Amino acid sequence: MSRRLSVFIKNFSYTLTSNFVSFIVSTLLILVVPKLIGVQAYGYWQYYLFYSSYVGFFHFGWIDGIYLRYGGAKYKDLNKELFFSQFYMLFFSQLLISIIISIFSIVFIRDGDKIFIFQMIALCLISMNLRYMLLYILQSTNRIKENARITLIDRLLYCLIIVIFLSVGFRDYKSMIVADLIGKLISLFFSMYYCKEIVFRKISTFHLELKETYLNISVGIKLMIATIASTLILGVVRFGIERSWDVSTFGKVSLTLSISNLLMLFINALGIIMYPVLKRTDQKKLPHIYKMMRTFLTVFLLGLLLLYYPFRSVLNYWLPQYTDSLMYMAFVFPMCVYEGKMSLLINTYFKALREEKLMLIINLISLIVSIIITIFTTVVFRNLDLAVVSIVLLVAFKCILSEILLSRRLNISIGKDIILELFLTIVFIVTGYFLNSWSSIMLYIIAFIMYLIVKRKDIISTAENVKFFLKT
Repeated sequence: MSRRLSVFIKNFSYTLTSNFVSFIVSTLLILVVPKLIGVQAYGYWQYYLFYSSYVGFFHFGWIDGIYLRYGGAKYKDLNKELFFSQFYMLFFSQLLISIIISIFSIVFIRDGDKIFIFQMIALCLISMNLRYMLLYILQSTNRIKENARITLIDRLLYCLIIVIFLSVGFRDYKSMIVADLIGKLISLFFSMYYCKEIVFRKISTFHLELKETYLNISVGIKLMIATIASTLILGVVRFGIERSWDVSTFGKVSLTLSISNLLMLFINALGIIMYPVLKRTDQKKLPHIYKMMRTFLTVFLLGLLLLYYPFRSVLNYWLPQYTDSLMYMAFVFPMCVYEGKMSLLINTYFKALREEKLMLIINLISLIVSIIITIFTTVVFRNLDLAVVSIVLLVAFKCILSEILLSRRLNISIGKDIILELFLTIVFIVTGYFLNSWSSIMLYIIAFIMYLIVKRKDIISTAENVKFFLKT
């Protein structure tokens, strides 16, 4: 086995292990917490998770610029004094923004629960963005083992503290938010330890590196805005649901989305390690690698949809108070197919090819479409079914548009594959939603087998390429 392949497998095993633990923790939280804390409290917890997911944008592309500019570099070659100054400049900027958010929540928000949530988000902002910077440095320099350990520590501590709180009788959303903050803070300390050559230096080595900051922000701002737009594509729909219905409905829909997003944890394990690998790969090989990875990933994701059927039966039994929202799983479950391709393949390729401007344009177009659709589904028609259906439509639209433009950049043809995947997704949604019985499984299995027959040559070719890759 070649050294590069050995390193790749080790890195993947580290990331897969940490993401598997995250999967277990997330599954336990999704299955157990809604049963114990009540529908309304769960809705407030989802508020915190929803709004805290946007704190990563208050660095204004600073961290993204570091990720793009230094992706593929070796950690030992980094200018540690330069990154030391960048780290503490980032810290003071985030502290200032955190204070502003806290003051804003006290002055402008009347709901006591939401004031508490936004003050906790202000604390979350500091620890998350500082940790993001160090994690991005570890990822971009291929220190995947340390990156995986930090993620592992965060999730295990989070789970352990929540179990302790629930055991001693703290069954409210506030204790769960505190548990999340403690886990993030301790994992920040560990990331500081792994990057100690950057974080712990003499204060005399600090310099106000405004030029470096400008370069990082000017490079990263496009990627950051693209990421904001990407997050807001679904965020706008969830925001519309929150405004048009009550907190309980918001929590129920969020539960369905959380269940679907569980499947993304393993895809993200590969996405993290693929970026530095692609940055060091000859660009002439990228189209061939893309087609090989795409075939393998799509077959896996479409097959993964079969988990929906037993999953829904178990959840209906375990969480009967959420039965009315679990019916929407048939709509949002296919998200993992399109989000999986976006996370592992398309976004990773855009970053490796430095096409963040194209990412920005695609995400802004998708965001505009999302805003228009959300106004109609949540304000004009006020129809929750249409609002939930729009989620998978928007994800599919963004993925297909992105892949068409990327295929032109790589000079490959994938039109036939896109049509086949759309057909299979429609079959899954129609049978899963309208046929509430095990016959829907058989219909999807038949459609999936037909897909495999049509794609058999590509699948065999991919398997042979992977075998050749392992040998060489």
